[in-house]
Amino acid sequence: MTQITIRSDRDTDYTFTYQGKDVTLEARSVISIANGLQDVVLPTCKMKVANNLIIIKE
Repeated sequence: MTQITIRSDRDTDYTFTYQGKDVTLEARSVISIANGLQDVVLPTCKMKVANNLIIIKE
């Protein structure tokens, strides 16, 4: 699997699901997920995808 990095450009926290559990990505922070997007569910929002980086927008 490929590692994926999710970065928040938001001023508020962003909650998504990872392996069936809610995970909160704090505003203006970064998280890396070792097994890529296989177990990740991202709620609909504005985002940009660049290689292995997903940027969550406001």
